[in-house]
Order: sequence, then structure tokens, then C-alpha cells
Amino acid sequence: MTRELLALTAEDGAGVDGAFYLRSGAPPSTALVLMHPTVSFLHHYALIPLARRGYGALGLNSRFAGNEAQLLMEQVVLDLAAGVAELRERGFERVVLVGNSGGGALAAFYQAQAEKPVPGLPRADALIILNAHRGRPQVLTAWLDPSVTDESDPLSVDPALDMFERRNGPPYRPDFVERYRAAQKARNLRVTAWARERLESAGDQAFVVHRTAADLRFLDLTLDPSDRVVGTYWGPDVRAANYAAGGLGRFSTVRSWLSQWGLDTSPVAAEPSLARCHAPMLFIQGTADQGIFPSDAQALFEAASAEDKQLRWIPGGSHYFLGQPDLQREVYDLIEGWLTARGMPAAR
Repeated sequence: MTRELLALTAEDGAGVDGAFYLRSGAPPSTALVLMHPTVSFLHHYALIPLARRGYGALGLNSRFAGNEAQLLMEQVVLDLAAGVAELRERGFERVVLVGNSGGGALAAFYQAQAEKPVPGLPRADALIILNAHRGRPQVLTAWLDPSVTDESDPLSVDPALDMFERRNGPPYRPDFVERYRAAQKARNLRVTAWARERLESAGDQAFVVHRTAADLRFLDLTLDPSDRVVGTYWGPDVRAANYAAGGLGRFSTVRSWLSQWGLDTSPVAAEPSLARCHAPMLFIQGTADQGIFPSDAQALFEAASAEDKQLRWIPGGSHYFLGQPDLQREVYDLIEGWLTARGMPAAR
């Protein structure tokens, strides 16, 4: 097994880091690309196992890896394009995007642009959507705490919309869920309207978004039922995660908010992107994921326009299958079997 650290250059001149894994003696055939907008995927758990099976496996970092606060999705697409182009230049006949977690919406957005086609964005031959969110604006809105009454005060609370107020639940009544979801959307739109006005009047600036781990499904397992346990990716104490100093979208710039978090400004929602993609698609979802729920995976699958698409469930699978080596192998088996059946085999 070889690992080659890559220093690539995006079309606009930005530097992009990658780690390319390949089994020694494996001729170029099919390569897989894994990339997240802000999380480093250079050591993603699937890279070495997939390379051992004979695939070229590229873990790619965007220019914003570790710098979520300034992320611009329109530039991240150029970073992904640099990785796809590199694999084409290395002679790989097929290139497949593996959109894991927040990388799912990115892969779909990229492919939708590449299929137009857009110059400088080489299209991929297939998409694998693995435990993927519906998009950065969508997941943040689903996690926003709508009980915040003052954006400058992390402790401000409207008890009528507080998921931690015992009289509200859990379990949460349907009328409360409806009001809660509407208020979450309204909060996103308020912040977006402020960000748009601020950018126009004063230019870019940094700001804080308090309490962003408040999805009702974290506490109420009767909502969107699955195999998950109570809690978030950060542990079982949902209130602590919600009030923590760090969290999803906690720090942002005005320009970045409009690009990645605004419901009515960000271009990177997974469902409309998938509707514009026609390459074969495989959707894989673990049923114990604490942040991606059955309705999310089903919505992504139904949104896809591809004639060739499949949705496969991994019973008991968590978000990254940590401590679940058998389930990880099941994922690799699914990927290998699905690609081979479509003329995209690993080198043997």
C-alpha cells in the first residue's frame, strides 16, 4: 500500500491538500474521491480499506479545512474539481465521488454543475452518498434552537419554544413540533436577512450563532424512529452540546453564512442538486446515526433524478461506524459490488 501526499492547485490558484492511497501494482481503473467542505478527510476510515481492494482512494481537503467560519461553498467546488482532474490525468478510467456526512451535498452540488457542463469541472462517473446530510443550511436549521430570543445573549430563552422545558416534552406533541420547526426556519431567515443587510451596508464581519444542537430528534426517539440512542455526535447530554462554546455553525462571517448556512441564499442543498444529476447513485445510510435520520436519507433518494439509483440501509450503523468494523466491511462490500456491476471494478 502506498500513500502519496498531494499538493494540488485549484483553478483560481488556491492550494489544495490530498492524500492518495493505492495498492502496489494496481493498474489505473476506478478511483474514489472523499471530501468534506471543512473536515479533514486525509485519514478517512474508508481510504485504506478501499485502496486494499484495488481502488485508487483520494482523501481531499478543501482550502477551508478546519476553518468553517470562512467557508465559501462556491470555492470548495473548485477544490474538488482539482482532485477529480488529478485522477483523470493519472489515467483512471472511472472517477466516483463518495459524499460522506457533509460531503454528500457537496458531491451532489459539484456533479450537478459538472453535468451542465461547467468548464473546469470534470464530471464524475457515479455518486455514492454515505450517511449524508441534506445540506448545510438544512442540517443547521434542523439543529437551531428557536427559543433564543436575543442573538447576542446565549442564555436568552423563550420557554414556549424550549425543548429542555419539561412541560414541552419529550415526548413532544405534534403541535409543538410544528411550531418548533417553523420557528427554527424563521430564525435562520432572520439571521440571513441581517447578514445580507450587513454585507451590503458594512462589508464582511465575524459573528456568533448561539445554541445550534437542538434538534428535537436528539431527545425524542419517537420522532423519525430509528436504531439511534438519545444524544448527539458529542455525547448523550444534549443540553450541554447545545449550550457549548463550540458547535455546528457557531462562528461565521457574514459572507460565509450566506454561502453555506442561509436557507434562501446558499446554493448547496442536496435535494435540488440531486435532481439535476443523472449519473448512477448509491445511497447508504446507517440506521443508528444520531444526526441523519431515516426521513433524511429517504428524501435524498427520492430527490435523485438518476434512473439507476439504490438505497441501502445498514442496521445499527452509526455516523462513522466507530467501533463497528463488521458494518464498515459491509459498506465496503456494498460499494465494491455496486461499482463492479456497473463496469467500474477495482483493479485485481
